[in-house]
Amino acid sequence: MCYLLSMIVVKVGGSAGIDYDAVCADLAALWKAGQPVILVHGGSGETNRVAEALGHPPKFVTSPSGYTSRFTDRQTLEIFEMVYCGKMNKGLVERLQRLGVNAVGLSGLDGRIFEGRHKDSVRAVENGKVKVLRGDHTGTVERVNVDLVRLLLGAGYLPVLTPPAASYEGVAINVDGDRAAAALAVALRADALLLLSNVPGLLRAYPDESSLIPEIPADDVESYLEFAQDRMKKKVLGAAEAVAGGVRRVIFGDARAGAPISAALGGAGTVVR
Repeated sequence: MCYLLSMIVVKVGGSAGIDYDAVCADLAALWKAGQPVILVHGGSGETNRVAEALGHPPKFVTSPSGYTSRFTDRQTLEIFEMVYCGKMNKGLVERLQRLGVNAVGLSGLDGRIFEGRHKDSVRAVENGKVKVLRGDHTGTVERVNVDLVRLLLGAGYLPVLTPPAASYEGVAINVDGDRAAAALAVALRADALLLLSNVPGLLRAYPDESSLIPEIPADDVESYLEFAQDRMKKKVLGAAEAVAGGVRRVIFGDARAGAPISAALGGAGTVVR
């Protein structure tokens, strides 16, 4: 493949309402036009459904600083891998293959594409008190195996990546997909990072979609955390990390319909630059 444009990293979430067919159709069109792109995806909604069906319902914890995350014991990690690395990843790869794109689906564990420190305990606020919960399998991406990613791109394959990551000891760890995508974008010196979800962007008064914030100054991202609800906080944090690492622009876009990637690149959503 002859690359004509700068690298774009697209992260699509796993919440209800996301149109994966639309995302993949748009992605395929850009890829065939010579746009180098990497897809990173989540799968939280489907993981919750499967976990409930298997009798091990999800447990979410809120840190003292207000961030919500999934408590990942070993059984939860295995369900997480089954959904993220199996159903979600291969579903997206299949869509792209049917559109004529030779996609390769890998987790961050494969080839240590995403690597970080294993955090086996987490501080959580329960009933107004801070508790330490042990047996957690989480972490934050600190290293990216860019050589493997570039090897795939150079051979004409579109990488479709997903958590978990590998710890330095080789243990699978659940990492936030938005922050993993931000680390990938920084490591590859990407021109743009797109964080697509089931809302049109960052909303000043969630869930009022007419309160969309169209632009955020790159040097003032963290001050907009007050408008982020629940998991959107991690997206804003990922955006801050990406622009601090040299990514020229980050876009919070809508993955529910249309041509979501093209729309976001055209200025729809919330643009951080």
